Amino acid sequence: QVQLMESGGGSVQAGGSLRLSCAVSGFTVSRYCMVWFRQAPGKEREAVATIDTVGSTYYTDSVKGRFTISQDNAKNTLYLQMNSLKPDDTAIYHCAAKTRYCQFRLPPPSLMTDWGQGTQVTVSS
Repeated sequence: QVQLMESGGGSVQAGGSLRLSCAVSGFTVSRYCMVWFRQAPGKEREAVATIDTVGSTYYTDSVKGRFTISQDNAKNTLYLQMNSLKPDDTAIYHCAAKTRYCQFRLPPPSLMTDWGQGTQVTVSS
């Protein structure tokens, strides 16, 4: 049974840091395209960071230099380290998986096959 479970969200002040985790069961993260998405109120869900099956990483412009996506194959867990957080980063963050190739550096939500339930990140000014 495939399951993705996020944790690590919370409320922080601008400039703070959080690390999100996505614990995966039912498949091996290193063999899948793994993506962190976020959705702010009234906005569309957007891909924030991708790690592909060879370990290449890609980021949306607004988080480059601040966020880092990584995975621990031994723990079968995906991470998103978020530094220098801004109020605009406030959103629900989801991890998602797509079998094999990502096809795009930042895939659209419609291509993802499995999703976690999401974790809230709130950044206050």
